[in-house]
Amino acid sequence: RNKLPSMYTQFMAFADVDITKEPMEVFPTTHYAMGGIRVDAATCATRVPGLFAAGEAAAGLHGANRLGGNSLSDLLVFGRRAGEAASAYANANPGASVSDGAIADAEREMNAPFQRQSGETAFDVLENLGSLMMEEVGVFRTAETLGRAKERLAALRERARNVRAPGTRAYSPGWHAAIQVEGMVALAQAIAASALMRTESRGAHTRVDYPKYDENLQRVNTVSHDDGNGLHVEFRERAPMPAHLAELIEKVPA
Repeated sequence: RNKLPSMYTQFMAFADVDITKEPMEVFPTTHYAMGGIRVDAATCATRVPGLFAAGEAAAGLHGANRLGGNSLSDLLVFGRRAGEAASAYANANPGASVSDGAIADAEREMNAPFQRQSGETAFDVLENLGSLMMEEVGVFRTAETLGRAKERLAALRERARNVRAPGTRAYSPGWHAAIQVEGMVALAQAIAASALMRTESRGAHTRVDYPKYDENLQRVNTVSHDDGNGLHVEFRERAPMPAHLAELIEKVPA
């Protein structure tokens, strides 16, 4: 009760379980995405002109396992960098023009879930996605489970492209889910493919079939991209740490 006061209160309020007297059930779940969009460290610019990313949306800052409390400092430092760079970009570049045809295409794509009168909703796909990722890409991973995940996710992505949205557009969580679900499956595919390629255990990535570090993989990032012809995953050498940062780290007591 003294060490975990909020946990004690939650179990009493929602499960009527006194954890000072009874066992409590616990279950692993997703807490933080240490991967994300590849950005320039100085400006947080992505490969898409005018698009900037920081915080949990961006990748690379926390390595294989984020230390508790570092998310806030990440946002303060890189959120400011992203904001300043985005402002400078906006001031230096005229507003983009979008053709009427492109707008019409986007409208058709956004409204497509309402045109489908039968079939499953995005929530059906999302439920399957969650259980699939827990079963095959969870805490402990192997080549076998990750290989199955790739096959199952490919089928799930086809389903995600054809979901329907019930009701109307007003206050429609089903529509929002229908718009987002394919992107969520695509992200899951990138996670599974990257985990399969990294044949070692490091940080939060645990491969039961490769339980040790691979020193050859210490200085590489796993980068995935989809060029329209499928997902591609590769290792890229990390940029060397700036000398002033390396000097600071050397001074930190072990």
